[in-house]
Amino acid sequence: MSNPNLFVCQSCNDAAHKRMKPSQGAQLLEQLNTLQSQDSPITIQPVDCLWMCSRACVVSVSAPNRPTYLFTDLPLAESAEALLWFGKLYHDSDDDDVPWKQFPEVLQASGIAKISPVPPSGDER
Repeated sequence: MSNPNLFVCQSCNDAAHKRMKPSQGAQLLEQLNTLQSQDSPITIQPVDCLWMCSRACVVSVSAPNRPTYLFTDLPLAESAEALLWFGKLYHDSDDDDVPWKQFPEVLQASGIAKISPVPPSGDER
């Protein structure tokens, strides 16, 4: 099983803080990198933009042949630890799905999309 990637938009700010520097996304990225343990199965990957401008903070969690989860409107102060926990749940999931009841509360309160994986080539679903 591939380790999950946690893609963090490092340019986003919410509408009330459009010109904030460093951006809320960059601050979240810094928090994630600080809190992540060295033995974590998650790869934290900054991206310039996830096209959810004014919906700070925005993060996606994905791995090959697995659903992608997109989180928006994450509260900066509470999200890093919850995202790392979710990444572990995602990594440890046997059936490629994380049950809603296991989502950390702060993530349940955010904007969420679950995007189906692209089927492998030649897979006739």
